[in-house]
Amino acid sequence: MRPLTDQCPKPLLSVRGQPLMQWTMQSLQRGGVTHLLINTAWLGEKISQQLGCVSQQPGCPDMQLQYSHEGADFGGALETAGGIVRVLPRLDHVFWVAAGDVFAPDFVFAAEAVARFKASSYLAHLWLVPNPLHNPGGDFALSDDGLALNTSAATAHAQALPRYTFSTIALYKRAFFEAPWCGIPSGNPKGEKALLAPMLRQAMDNFAVSAELYRGAWTDVGTPQRLDELNQTGACVVQAPI
Repeated sequence: MRPLTDQCPKPLLSVRGQPLMQWTMQSLQRGGVTHLLINTAWLGEKISQQLGCVSQQPGCPDMQLQYSHEGADFGGALETAGGIVRVLPRLDHVFWVAAGDVFAPDFVFAAEAVARFKASSYLAHLWLVPNPLHNPGGDFALSDDGLALNTSAATAHAQALPRYTFSTIALYKRAFFEAPWCGIPSGNPKGEKALLAPMLRQAMDNFAVSAELYRGAWTDVGTPQRLDELNQTGACVVQAPI
């Protein structure tokens, strides 16, 4: 995203008049979420300075904001799994995760989805989206009975199913980030970097990840062109045919 991010962290780039990550924050508040932990790395201090400690939205309870400044504590981002393990002692048994650089203004962070997931035996529940042009091969397959499948395992069943892209929006249970699924101690005291995708694939191979397809507006704001399209046309990046 450079040069746009030379002086501004990507989650604070303006999309339709407000910081990109604020769209997700507002959706979380509408879903009844009252506590949010924000992992920061590049120019992370600007995020906490701008957003403060409380997010207020008319008609919604205030949302308390806390931060994990990975950049200040460890010199850089701890990646998708390492950052979650870092804040694990501060999280509930079940929690939402969403990337700060994804635009999905109509996504509903529903309490009913949390309740269903709590009652299930799964460790993670993912929302998948139709493949965008920049990821035509997708990430995971989705079975008819709602299982997310590891297509890299090359099983005939998984390979025959359509692939979709992981939206980054998901529900997780704390147990997924503990032994035997994760080898990093809770709190990640050494600041170990770890990716989420390999953990998810391992759990998928053990039928421990469920998923569903989300067809609402969604954009991974990963390039200046995609940002321009959102701001100039008000439309999402065109998705590739399924």
